[in-house]
Amino acid sequence: MRIVKLNEDTRTNIINDLLKRSPSQYTEYEETVKEILEKVRTDKDKALFEYTLKFDKFELNAGNIRVTEAEIDEAYDSYDKELIKVMERSAANIRAYHEKQVTNSWFDTKPDGSLLGQRITPIEKVGVYVPGGKAAYPSSTLMNIIPAKVAGVDRIVMTTPAGRDGKVTPATLVAAKIAGVSEIYKVGGAQAIAALAFGTESIPKVDKIVGPGNIFVALAKKAVFGHVSIDSVAGPSEILIIADENANATYVAADLLSQAEHDELASAILITTSQELADKVNKEVDRFTEILERREIILKSLDNYGYILIAKDIDDAVLTANEIASEHLEILTADPFEVMPKIKNAGAIFLGENSSEPLGDYYAGPDHVLPTNGTAKFFSPLGVDAFIKRTSIISYSRKALLEASDDIIAFANAEGLTAHANSIKVRKQK
Repeated sequence: MRIVKLNEDTRTNIINDLLKRSPSQYTEYEETVKEILEKVRTDKDKALFEYTLKFDKFELNAGNIRVTEAEIDEAYDSYDKELIKVMERSAANIRAYHEKQVTNSWFDTKPDGSLLGQRITPIEKVGVYVPGGKAAYPSSTLMNIIPAKVAGVDRIVMTTPAGRDGKVTPATLVAAKIAGVSEIYKVGGAQAIAALAFGTESIPKVDKIVGPGNIFVALAKKAVFGHVSIDSVAGPSEILIIADENANATYVAADLLSQAEHDELASAILITTSQELADKVNKEVDRFTEILERREIILKSLDNYGYILIAKDIDDAVLTANEIASEHLEILTADPFEVMPKIKNAGAIFLGENSSEPLGDYYAGPDHVLPTNGTAKFFSPLGVDAFIKRTSIISYSRKALLEASDDIIAFANAEGLTAHANSIKVRKQK
């Protein structure tokens, strides 16, 4: 990995370099995605069947597009029973964490007869996109579906591509069953996003789409925003570690590589105040890279977006971390709880050497669908709030309205909206 002295110039250059990974930069695919979306919007199922045959080499039709209960049961019965138990324990942790996020409706009444409130209702229909093939991640299936279930979403529609044999990856079906999905369809890619956004003869139109995917899926979600809501346009995975001389170099190297193995655009950054730790971590990275299975991906990731930055002090490291606003942030210092309050921008914060990033990916409970590419400055992790709507409630008695009427009329007239003012004036008349 590159070891770089941290200063204003290197900080700016690295941040600009990281931003190049944003899905918004891949404009060369936008026309292709636009064409797919429009064809599915107009031709519906017919377009889905054609694109599935073209891209997935599977002959999809109205009779096999929906995953049957028998297919789910077959996957469940054939899957490793110990792994099912692991998924169930993970699901229990995810559910327990997100149940603490639930907010309730509230109403506030006053003696003058006015009532103000907020009513919380779940989104009615949510679409969950789950990648297929080699990119099948049952953990993401749990993380996207369970918060929606906790929020009270009535209908959760999942789409995921099938293999050439017409079967969906068993791990995905097992996770979907554990999470409590309503229905599953064998469609992937931008065409699946189009189906969820516009509806077809087989797949219902939903109100919101969540879930990870490749660049075509990301750009399709971006394009349909407005027709439906989306969770985010997610970029490649990333990890940033703040460490001092007390950190264990082996742990730091292992955690950096846990994200570098995702794909060639993943970012792995260590910011440390110790040159000695930097050198040790670099050696450990080389050692691990020789033995890890996804060596080629890791090497490209580190070559593209891997950095070891030497900061003059922890405050300098924190300043840089807040500017980068990483998806995952580990604090491996003598007292991580002292550093943590200084962090303003991060998707998830992991404190101490026993809280490595994969703990959050699979098991602890907080959602691993996190803001990437600096968007942690204004976005939050996926959670129950993503699946609910807040509706304002207003009720005034005549007495309360008359007391406020002159203020409202004056305000409306000041904006030149006399019909607004008149709506109040007529109520003042006996």
